[in-house]
Amino acid sequence: MPAGVDHLLNSRFMSTLSGKHILLGVTGGIAAYKSAELVRRLREQEALVRVAMTAAATRFITPLTLQALSGHAVHTELFDPAAEAAMGHIELARWADALLVAPASADFIARLTQGRANDLLAAVCLACEAPLAVAPAMNRAMWENAATRDNIVLLQRRGIRVFGPEHGSQACGETGPGRLPEPGELVEQLAGLFRSDRLTGVRILVTAGPTREAIDPVRYISNRSSGKMGYAVAAAAVEAGAAVTLVSGPVSLSCPARVERVEVETAEEMHAAVMERIAGFDIFIAAAAVADYRPHRAATGKIKKSAAEMTLMLERNPDILAAVAALAGGPFTVGFAAETENVETHAAEKLRTKGLDMIAANEVGAGMGFESEDNALHVLWEGGSMFLARTRKERLARQLLEVVATRYHSKHNRESRIDLHAKNPA
Repeated sequence: MPAGVDHLLNSRFMSTLSGKHILLGVTGGIAAYKSAELVRRLREQEALVRVAMTAAATRFITPLTLQALSGHAVHTELFDPAAEAAMGHIELARWADALLVAPASADFIARLTQGRANDLLAAVCLACEAPLAVAPAMNRAMWENAATRDNIVLLQRRGIRVFGPEHGSQACGETGPGRLPEPGELVEQLAGLFRSDRLTGVRILVTAGPTREAIDPVRYISNRSSGKMGYAVAAAAVEAGAAVTLVSGPVSLSCPARVERVEVETAEEMHAAVMERIAGFDIFIAAAAVADYRPHRAATGKIKKSAAEMTLMLERNPDILAAVAALAGGPFTVGFAAETENVETHAAEKLRTKGLDMIAANEVGAGMGFESEDNALHVLWEGGSMFLARTRKERLARQLLEVVATRYHSKHNRESRIDLHAKNPA
C-alpha cells in the first residue's frame, strides 16, 4: 500500500479505534498469515488487541507471533486455569468492544450458524454482546457452495457483519472469490462498526469534569470527578456523527479527536461558557460534577493555620442544567445525577423539578462512578426508563448515546408533527 494511503488510513481511523478493545479470532486457513499484519495495523490505530485462536489456526501461525505483536498472551483453550473461575471465554466476551474473526473458515462459519460452543473462539462468539464480524477466507468452490452461502445469509440476518471476501488468486492455484481482504481494508471496515449516522448534523454541547472553587490562592473546594464519563460521552457523540463542543473542568485527560474543547475552572466560568454557546446546539448533556456552592469571598492571600477551627461562608453556584432546561426553544437536555442512595427516586425528582428531557443517574462509592473505569446508569425520561448495566465508561457512553439519539429524534419528530398540524389544521 502506498505511503500516502497509509497516512490517510492512520489519520482517518485513529480516533475511531483508539482505546477500543478489539478481540481478533483466528481460524485455520492459509490466510491466517495475514492476521499478524492485521494485529500490527490495529495497534497502530492505538486499539487494544487480544487474540483467540482455534487449534487449526495454530498450525498455520504460531500463538507466539501474535503474542509478540499484540503484547498479550494468546488464548487458545476453552477452560483456562489462569482465567477468572477458569471461564476465559466469558472474560474475553465481556472485555471486547468488537469481535472480528479473520480469517473465518467455512467450518467455523458453519459452527457459528449452529450456535456451537465446542472450542474457545466459538464459545466467545456465542457469549459476546459486542458487535461481531467475520471475514471469510476459503477456496472459491467452498465459498460458492450453497451451504456456505446459506450460512452467510443466516449470519447477516442475525446482525453479524461480513467483511469480504475478495476476488483473486488463491493458494490452491485457482482464481475467484474467497480471498481474505487486506489488513488495511479490514481495519477500515472494523472502524465502521463504531461509526453511525444516528446524530449526523446534530450539534451537541457536553460538560465534563469537576469545578474548583477557590478558598485562597492555594486551596479550593472540589469533588472526586475524573471527567472520564463526560469525555467518553463526547467521543461517542462524535462517533455517532455529531458536531461536539466539550466544556471541561480541570482534568488530566486528552481531548477526544474532532471535539472542540473549552477549558474552565469554576462553576461560574462553566455557566458563562455554556450560556454563551448554547443557542447554537440541539442537545445539551450535562455530565460535569459542578460544585453546588463556592466560598462567599476567596482570600487574596494564603490563609494561615492559627485557630483550632475555621468557618467558611458558602453561597450557591448557578444551576447550569436548570438554566439551559428553562430556555424557550432550548436544546434537548440530558442531566446526570450521582447518588449514594435511592438513585432512581432522586433522579426522577431531578428530572421533574428541572424540566429535563432525560437524566442518567449512577450510584457512586464502592468502586463505582468517580475515579472508576466502570459505571452503570439508570436512564429516565417522562414515561420511560432503562437500566444500562455496569461496563467500561467508553462502552456505556456509546449505549447512552443510542438512547439519547432515539429519544431526541422521537421528540423532534413529534414536535414537527405538531407544528405541521398547527399550520394545516383539519
